[in-house]
Amino acid sequence: MVHTVLTSTVRTLRPMSSPYAATAPRTMLNKVPEVTVWFWLIKVLCTTVGETAADFLNVDLGLGLTGTSVVTGVVLAILLALQLRAREYVPGLYWATVTLVSVFGTLVTDNLTDNLGVPLLLSSLVFGIALAVVFGAWYSAEGTLSIHAITNRRRETFYWLAIFVTFALGTATGDLMGQALSLGYVVSALVVLAVIAVVAIGWRLGLHPVLAFWIIYVLTRPLGASLGDLLAQPTDQGGLGIGTTVTSIVFLVAILGAVTYLQISRVDVIGDDAAAETGAVRAPARHGLLQTVVVVAVLLVLSAVGYVARVNALGADTAPTSAGAAAPGGAPGTAAAGGPNASLGDLSSFRTITADTRGLLQRGDQAGATNRVTDLETAWDQAQGRLQARDDAAWTRVDRKIDTVLKALRADNPDPRAETAALDDLLNALG
Repeated sequence: MVHTVLTSTVRTLRPMSSPYAATAPRTMLNKVPEVTVWFWLIKVLCTTVGETAADFLNVDLGLGLTGTSVVTGVVLAILLALQLRAREYVPGLYWATVTLVSVFGTLVTDNLTDNLGVPLLLSSLVFGIALAVVFGAWYSAEGTLSIHAITNRRRETFYWLAIFVTFALGTATGDLMGQALSLGYVVSALVVLAVIAVVAIGWRLGLHPVLAFWIIYVLTRPLGASLGDLLAQPTDQGGLGIGTTVTSIVFLVAILGAVTYLQISRVDVIGDDAAAETGAVRAPARHGLLQTVVVVAVLLVLSAVGYVARVNALGADTAPTSAGAAAPGGAPGTAAAGGPNASLGDLSSFRTITADTRGLLQRGDQAGATNRVTDLETAWDQAQGRLQARDDAAWTRVDRKIDTVLKALRADNPDPRAETAALDDLLNALG
């Protein structure tokens, strides 16, 4: 159904006249692929790689968040320059660019969250507003948001800017569901699939195809990210334990195979633009602007209600452990027993990982300590929803100290004294 929705998107939209038509750049062949089942298959594969490859470069290769961002940013700039210079759609170049945009969009959100401490809810709101601004400017300048009409440089620039923001927005909303709301990989993926299905049904009942396309395009990002995390993360953290390396390689090979087929078969090359637009003229108008306002408003209201309900549920289900009270399973509440952040309850599992990391560092095993602290990062992110619901201020205090530890251990030239000091400070915060 999704394939049907998005294939017909480009066939039912009539580009409106633009006040800039007289000065518009020279018309080119359409620079993007036809929306087919191949389009969505490769899109999901790219979003999955965006999640796993970013983790692979950042953690497994030890480039760090900043180093990974710089490397991927440079490669993306080169690919974008080549894509903009091309005069027609080239499958290999186009999808390589999408893959790098996926990785870089993921890193932008991760930098905001990990390096700057921006809450995921705020990131989601900011990127949502940014996407609305991009779409508004694009429509104002070109009179259409159709991906079937990317035939001049200005439209293509708007197109890639929108693609980038959708990846950043999708990363933020996906992490918000999986981490801040503690839904986990499987539930997050099911929620996204449910919304996609509803949008597809809405299209069948008259929802504007361009609106349906862009909603689903945004949602495939958290869907792919949830799939990537489910495959790559360890089993004790809710994943299948395949690892980021194997997952990235498998999906990259799948992308390569699919793109090679498209390069040879050319089944996704958009035909005559004039014929497509002539067909669009005959298509009935679906009141796109009114539908956009109504649908976006409904999605925002439902998202806000769901967010508040989930946060309240987390708070109600995980009431703070009182000082000296037993933690789940009958064990004493280590962090609750008079610790500085006792309102968060039992933090002993995080303290254990932190102590392990410090022990490895004292034995001179920098690589081992860096790997072990990744377990702390993952476990803390997965517990964010229930801990933050208990006491947001206390969670924020500990979260900042964990960020300090991560930066110290993942520095290009680690300073053992700074690492030890950061770990000791975190141990005190953990009780």
